Order: sequence, then C-alpha cells, then structure tokens
Amino acid sequence: MRSPSLGTGLAALVLTAVVCIPAAQADPPADPAVPGGAGAPSAADVRAARDRVGVAEGEVAAIQQRLAGAAATLDAATVRAAKATEAWNGARWAAGNARAAARQASAESDLADQVLATHEDAFRDAVITAQGMGLELSLVEAVVDADGVDALLEQSSASEHVQALFDQRRDDYLAAADAATAAADAASAASAEAERTLADARTARDRARAAVAEAETLSARVEGRRTRLVKRLARLQGVSVAVAREHQAAVDAEAAAKAGAEAKAANEAEDAGKPAPPPPAADPTPAAPADGAQAALAFARAQLGEPYRWGAAGPDAWDCSGLVARAWAAGGKALPHYSVAQYEQSTPIARAQLRPGDLVFWSDGGPGAIFHVALYAGDGQVLHAPRTGRPVSLESIDYWRSPDFFARP
Repeated sequence: MRSPSLGTGLAALVLTAVVCIPAAQADPPADPAVPGGAGAPSAADVRAARDRVGVAEGEVAAIQQRLAGAAATLDAATVRAAKATEAWNGARWAAGNARAAARQASAESDLADQVLATHEDAFRDAVITAQGMGLELSLVEAVVDADGVDALLEQSSASEHVQALFDQRRDDYLAAADAATAAADAASAASAEAERTLADARTARDRARAAVAEAETLSARVEGRRTRLVKRLARLQGVSVAVAREHQAAVDAEAAAKAGAEAKAANEAEDAGKPAPPPPAADPTPAAPADGAQAALAFARAQLGEPYRWGAAGPDAWDCSGLVARAWAAGGKALPHYSVAQYEQSTPIARAQLRPGDLVFWSDGGPGAIFHVALYAGDGQVLHAPRTGRPVSLESIDYWRSPDFFARP
C-alpha cells in the first residue's frame, strides 16, 4: 500500500536533485536575460524529473507487491508447519492412548488367565468326585472350585446335587475359557494397534520436523529479502532504513487489520444466517471456573516472549496446544497436548459467548482439521504461541485470519 504523499515526496526529492546537479553535469548556464534566471531547471529537466518520479513510484509499488508476496509465502509455510506439528501432536496422543489401551488389555488378559487357572484346579477335584459317584462325564472340559462337594455327599440325593454342581462348574469353565481367549485376542489386537500408532507417530514426527525446518529456512530467507527490499524503499523515498522499516511495518499492520476486518465481517455475516445465541441470562454454556480461567491466563502471560518450538510444552519453549494444555493444567483442567482433542474435550460456544480463558481455534475445514489454538484474553485479544520465529504473544484475535471455532474448557 503506497502512502498518499509518496508521489509528492518523490517529486520534490527528484526536483531538488535536478536543481542541485553539479555544474559540470548540468545544462549550460541559462542566459540571464531569459525569464527564469540563471540555473533555473528547464522544461526538459522538469519532464525528466517527473519521469523519474513515475519510475520511482512504479518501483516502490513493485517492491511493496514483492513484500506482500513474501508475506504470503511465509504464511503458507507457517500453515503447513502448524498442520504438520498438530498432526504430530495428534499422532503422539493417539499412540499414548493406544499404549494405555494395550496395557489395560494385557492386564485383563492376565486376570482372565488367573480366573481360568482357578477353575481348572478346582474342577479337577470335581472330576475326581464325579468319577467316584459314577456320574456322566462325557461333557467334562473344565475345572471349577469344588468347595462344598464333600458336604453335599453327606446329604440325601447327593449324586443329583453333585451332578448339578458339576454341570454348573463345567459351564463356568467354558465361559472362563472363552473369556480368556477373547481377552488374549483383545490384548494381541491392542498391542498391534499400539505398534501401528507408534509407527504413525514416527512418520508424523518426521513430517513435522521437515515442515518446520522448511518454515524456518523460508522465514530466514523471507526476512533477508524483506530487509533488502526495505533498504531499496529507503533509497527511493529518501529516508533512513529505520524510517522505511517503520513505514513498512505500518503498511503491513494496516493490511493485516484490513484482512482481519474483512474476515470478521465475513464471519459475522455467516453467523447472521444462523440462529442467534441465547442472551447471557439464559446462556446454557457452562461457565469456566473463574479462578481456573484466571490461573490459566496468568500462566500464559508469564510465558510471554518465550520462544515457539514445535511439539514443546514448556518449561521455556512452547507450541500452540502445548501452551494451552499447560496453562489450563495450572487452572485445574487437564487437556491433551493436541488442539483437535482440546476442542473435542471442551464445550463448543459461539464467538459472541467468549470469556477470558476460553479457547479459540483456527481450522482448514471442520473441527478435525484444526491446526492452531489460542487462549482468549478478553478485549478482543488472544494469548498464544504463534509459529516458528515468533514468541508467545498477546495480540488481536483477528491478527492473522478470522478464527473458526470457539470452546470452553
């Protein structure tokens, strides 16, 4: 975006340069008798100066277009890295859950084996007793605790009681054997799933590492390109590099604000077509514990300025979901280190219902495509770990692009 006064400033700058051209390089001295006096720029000088202004203005516009293109390139790399990082966090989370499930299934299989062993030992005594009584043993396949069999033998109709008990023990054994087999199969399947998710996590880790390395390299390259372009702007505008850099930062901020405002307007227009959220007095959304939200925000504020590092959850470096997970842990709420799961384990709300401590999400589609999360700090601001090369920051909720989902832990 070109400053409205740029053309005038460049024109004055070039005209001044024309007037101050050394005598050896200027046109021959004008005749004092000619109107305009000695040394006055000729019409050709003025036309040349204006041409140079036009060329300079065109070059400034081209430079600013290249700066915008560099920013877009970096933004795309940032999104790719964020997606890859959250895919890695999700794969780690899934692998952790799978390992826990495998441990639980293994423990259940061990317990089922112990129960089966108990039935086998006890039924051995029942078989011996049944053989002594001359009972039908064609279906004998199990062992069950026979406590009480001796007492039954002392009673009338003992054989009928023993037969009934024997049949029951046989059925119990068959059930225990089936349960043990099923538990063993489940443990085997859970172990295989744990191995598969662990392999997926390794693949996701490698992809995240490559995406982040690409973003870091591209960020350094883009920053170098921006520095060179800003220096050229400074020369064209006749100002210091510091002033040109400040001016360009203002241009970038204005462009970001405009994009944010447009995104917000689009978001509000979309919400206008949906049922209005209930008024605050009738808001059915459970409130986040005030002390918990305050503790979460206080924790996040204490990390301001600390670096972003993919997959990190402290103590002195963070990625987006790692910061949110640790912040809400300080607020008494356990959340996974994975933005998609953070949304799934929270209560969805509308943007109009946001309260400090709530979660704000950016997505490339539905909730399953969430790739960035921040803490709502109030007054239209969020606290978050933005991306590689940018530390934990407090900034406008629309600093980048309009968020897509909102939730309350």
